[in-house]
Amino acid sequence: MLIGVPKEIKVHEYRVGLTPESVRQLVARGHRVMVQRDAGAGIGATDSDYASAGGVIVASAQEVLEQAEMIVKVKEPLAQERTWLRAGQALFTYLHLAADAEQTRDLVKSGVIAIAYETVTSPTGSLPLLAPMSVVAGRMAVQVAAHFLERAHGGRGVLLSGATGVPPGRILILGAGVAGSNAALIALGMGAEVAVLSRSARPLERLKAELGPRLKTGIATPQAIGEELGGADAVIATAMVPGGLAPKLVTRAMLAGMKQGAVVVDVAIDQGGCFETSRPTTHAEPVFTVDGIVHYCVANMPGAVPRTSTYALNHATLPFVKELADRGVVQALKFNEHLRDGLNVCRGAVTRREVAAARGYPYEEPLRALST
Repeated sequence: MLIGVPKEIKVHEYRVGLTPESVRQLVARGHRVMVQRDAGAGIGATDSDYASAGGVIVASAQEVLEQAEMIVKVKEPLAQERTWLRAGQALFTYLHLAADAEQTRDLVKSGVIAIAYETVTSPTGSLPLLAPMSVVAGRMAVQVAAHFLERAHGGRGVLLSGATGVPPGRILILGAGVAGSNAALIALGMGAEVAVLSRSARPLERLKAELGPRLKTGIATPQAIGEELGGADAVIATAMVPGGLAPKLVTRAMLAGMKQGAVVVDVAIDQGGCFETSRPTTHAEPVFTVDGIVHYCVANMPGAVPRTSTYALNHATLPFVKELADRGVVQALKFNEHLRDGLNVCRGAVTRREVAAARGYPYEEPLRALST
């Protein structure tokens, strides 16, 4: 199979779909890999590294996107990139379509077979390709909160660890999945006072057992969220619905109960965000303020640490890339139900229920779409 790796063009996105090591393994299996010039520069991988691994270096994204049978990326294709996609071509990347009407429309119109990392499942029901970036984003969220709590950056002027005779900062985490759990781990390690609210008791029990009695937990009812918001210096929102829009847990009216200069880090912004007031931002302009509350809503947080993120992501995605290439995309999707859970758009049809519901498309069963 001819696999294409374009250079990411989202603002301050430095990750890359395949590392040179991944390219070497694919070439060894008889596949061809086209890599756009400087695609790996953000992780310190040169064109020579890719060429030594057996990759073919090409000058432009257009060459990669028009010629490749399967495109392996990190972030969703932007508008210009989508004009080069073609019917029957496979696209394997993060998509987050429920929150993106224009991308959904363009992918449906293009006829591509679009497989989203974030909805591929494992036999246990987990999301193995979302998990690595959730780990990174959850851990980053705490250092981001600490940074923007500094007065010079618009925050309240609070040190999360506190100081002798001064209490620590208080962090509220909404959601106890992978991102929320990792945020709690780092926040406790920095000495903050941490509360985690989740809609389900089971992940809270697990988290309490892992992190100990310093962690405060509770069920995420509107009343509980409102009460915790009032005492929080920073809120890290991580709650999500696989493939669907994130639940809106905090309304604008609820901001009035928060401390002026408090910081919101909405990790779920790719899926629309958990705050009513959230909107996507970039690493170039990461924050905005609403009613005195600093909002950090960068849609590609792990892109700030691209080397760590790319290698963590490749460890998870490469086995699926191999299966898609070795079996052929359609056969691999028919054979592997967990990979098929990642199929969001197929040959003009929307094949993920949550995306269809969020964007107003009819839903088509994936196996049927693959067989037409």
